[in-house]
Amino acid sequence: MIINLKQRAQGKIGALLAVSMVALATGAQAQDAPILQPGAPGQPTRTLNIDEAAKVADTRYTKDDVTFMQGMIPHHYQAVQMAVLVKDRTSHPEIVDLASRIEASQADEIAFMQNWLTARGEHAPDPTDAHAHHKAHKKMDHQTMMDHEMMGMASPAQMEKLAASEGVAFDQLFLELMIPHHEGAIRMVRDLLSQPGSAYDPVLYDFVSDIENDQSSEITRMTALLATLFEDPRVDLAAGFRDADQAILNMQLLASLPKPTGFFDPKNPTGMPPVISTGDDAENDGTEWGARSPLLSFANTDMAFFDDKLIVGNYHGFNIYQLGDDGVPALMSSVVCPGGQGDVSVVGDLLIMSVEQTRGRVDCGQQGIGEDVSDERFRGIRIFDISDVRQPIQVGQVQTCRGSHTHSVVSGPGRNGKIIVYNSGTSSVRDSEELAGCVGAIPGDDSTALFRIDVIEIPVDDPSKARIIDSPGVFADAKSGALAGLWRGGDHGEGTQASRRTDQCHDITVFPASKIAAGACSGNGIILDISNPMKPKRIDDVVDAGFAYWHSATFNNDGTKVLFTDEWGGGSRARCRARDRSDWGANAIYDIEDGKLAFQSYFKMPAPQSDQENCVAHNGSVVPVPGRDIFVQAWYQGGISVIDFTDSSNPFEIAYFDRGPLHEERLMLGGFWSVYWYQGHIYGTEIVRGLDVLSLQPSDFLTENELAAAGLADQGQAFNPQQQFPVNWPASPVVARAYLDQLARQSVFSDEQVAAWRADVDRAEAGLATGAGQRDLSRALDRVAKDIRKMSADGQDEKRLAALADVFKGMAAQVR
Repeated sequence: MIINLKQRAQGKIGALLAVSMVALATGAQAQDAPILQPGAPGQPTRTLNIDEAAKVADTRYTKDDVTFMQGMIPHHYQAVQMAVLVKDRTSHPEIVDLASRIEASQADEIAFMQNWLTARGEHAPDPTDAHAHHKAHKKMDHQTMMDHEMMGMASPAQMEKLAASEGVAFDQLFLELMIPHHEGAIRMVRDLLSQPGSAYDPVLYDFVSDIENDQSSEITRMTALLATLFEDPRVDLAAGFRDADQAILNMQLLASLPKPTGFFDPKNPTGMPPVISTGDDAENDGTEWGARSPLLSFANTDMAFFDDKLIVGNYHGFNIYQLGDDGVPALMSSVVCPGGQGDVSVVGDLLIMSVEQTRGRVDCGQQGIGEDVSDERFRGIRIFDISDVRQPIQVGQVQTCRGSHTHSVVSGPGRNGKIIVYNSGTSSVRDSEELAGCVGAIPGDDSTALFRIDVIEIPVDDPSKARIIDSPGVFADAKSGALAGLWRGGDHGEGTQASRRTDQCHDITVFPASKIAAGACSGNGIILDISNPMKPKRIDDVVDAGFAYWHSATFNNDGTKVLFTDEWGGGSRARCRARDRSDWGANAIYDIEDGKLAFQSYFKMPAPQSDQENCVAHNGSVVPVPGRDIFVQAWYQGGISVIDFTDSSNPFEIAYFDRGPLHEERLMLGGFWSVYWYQGHIYGTEIVRGLDVLSLQPSDFLTENELAAAGLADQGQAFNPQQQFPVNWPASPVVARAYLDQLARQSVFSDEQVAAWRADVDRAEAGLATGAGQRDLSRALDRVAKDIRKMSADGQDEKRLAALADVFKGMAAQVR
């Protein structure tokens, strides 16, 4: 068939004209039809003209855009106000340059925002006009404006303090206020962009994008600058695996032991991500880091002690050391049994180990498990017989629904020969096909393994029969019984932390002498009544708007206080930078009053760390100095810090040890996992580097007598991380001198009175060297004790007086 192309083209044009005529006719009819806008229920419908209808549908900018610009103007203006203060209060050239950039750029941006608003017929606030500013705020959504005002803006009191400062103090405060101020602006931009239809205007979109990019760059520069203003030797230490710089105060590093063979990858001992080549020709031979790091296959974790032995847990198994007379460990045996987390406890000849990872195997195999459901998988509590520490034997296992992240030895073996352990699982609930009875997050199903802990019974005579005897819902609502009775997750309001939901405990530390336990339980701190160890009952709970994840709990010597730690960032993030808040990722100290927790203060390791150092509050223990509450603590790559929290409302640092980061460019997981005092020494498990042994040294904060007295403390024959007992000291002259040093430091009594007591101690020491049978000396020491009891003091000094009297009475009995 032959087709006439000309006719075909003419036909096509005719068809298009016909369609166009129909469209025009339809359009004309539409123009004649009314455009209606219904009112609210009960209100009349109004008719709109074409211009009004188009205005209603205008999406060139939104109310959110207007609110953002109106809120950002006073936000920028405060930055200008802070910058103006600089020239008369500092001589630091970098601060002056920074302020000049802020003053110029923010003033220009304020003018841009005002013009943008005016051009669109919207109100443009004048930040210098307080009356107009207030009036503008009233026109806007109150909550939105309040949120914007709180986006990193300094309070009036902070602005007054800044204006009254000068020199280095001004520089630090200026940066400490300006960094969150810039972060607030970035949050405002991100909040705007999260709103549907916002920043559709390309000019506005470019503007807000520039704010985010510019202020992010400024934050990086300001953070680095702020760190240089701290005189702490821990700031800016050089990086290295074995050769990192070190900073130490009032401590001595006695030994550093690398990980044993078999507990690190010889091809990658630091566990750093792989370096991959980016070069595809001779002219491009660059390299870059891989995106993923290796598993925590060989990470050192927690420790336990018994007699003269030390056990170091590891994701790969555990290592047993013999402690020498000098406290330095010597390796006795290494046990390969992968599965993480590897936390350990010791009771008699039994070692208990937590296993949580899905690669853990019943047979301690190293090959892992690839199947979703497997009879060979192990997650729970392993039990080893270590009666021969050179040949540990696995003798029992308890499979649990969420594995075992940590565990707590509560009691035993008592007369019934059974050990009671609380198990804390923090991982996902395993498939019921793999372990019968495991139920996950099924709404309304009270049999879920969430919101519970496990109570495990271990028969000493036959650990193979260890079993779960109960899984109490310790977070349940006291009235309704609903399992999810505590914090449900999320933040606590503007400017607060997002806290994890309370459906688990990370650590539960028991204090059997007082029949209580303290639980650090993701979104809450709790106190449990463990009068019946098999039926723990929650008697108090607290939340903290600054806590992200309640991680661990430690009692003081007599169980009247508890120190909780916050694992902000999960332990893998840099959370001790100069720009990070000092009350986030910190310790929270509580007094225990009638079984209730009463908040007293925060403490955070004070030396700013770099972006290459994961740093967060982690595991520690009390240092048993009589008359004081002292805590030694791990901060991952923030090092070791020793604090005095005798005055719960005023904790302060008295010693530290720190190394530089593992790598100068890359954030790598490392640092101290746990740090504990045992028999006069401090032991720290370095996640990557190995094991450190340190000692405290006499200083203005700790006398030689106090340290010697701590060395005499009776901590029992074993130390398990989540089990504490009251610490006792012998009636010894050095213990008396420790109390006298404290009373002298506090200037409670006259120098003459303290000197007289010291002379009495000298007489007692000479008499103790002679032996018993000295009745005259015994009566004299008894009189000293009675005289001391008649004297009065306040607070902690009253307790020290009573303890001093007890020591004199005890020495009197020894020489009688």
